[in-house]
Amino acid sequence: MEAKAVNRYERQSARKVRLLADMVRGKDLEHALNALHFSNKKASVTVEKTIRSAVSNLMNQEGGSGIEPEDLYVKTIFVDEAGIARRWRAGAMGRASIIRRRSCHLTVVVAEKENKKKKK
Repeated sequence: MEAKAVNRYERQSARKVRLLADMVRGKDLEHALNALHFSNKKASVTVEKTIRSAVSNLMNQEGGSGIEPEDLYVKTIFVDEAGIARRWRAGAMGRASIIRRRSCHLTVVVAEKENKKKKK
């Protein structure tokens, strides 16, 4: 079983969020959440929140209540660029300098491990 969560128009650049996405891709859920919780990056809050949302989506699916969080892992996580808000600021010699305020879309898919041990 797997579930997905999407965080759209996050006010962070995609490059900064990708650093953390690459760090947790393919890891089991407990290890990924620990790594994000103790990271000192601002984007770690966003990534952790989205992973928790995907886990919650999985638990609320039909038949998902019997799944243990220890049996889950981050199957897919990717970051896409979203729109760029352009602002201006006064520059030298009466010119205007453009400030680009970047945003991104974060998509997380969590899934159940295939080779888990059967409980008796």
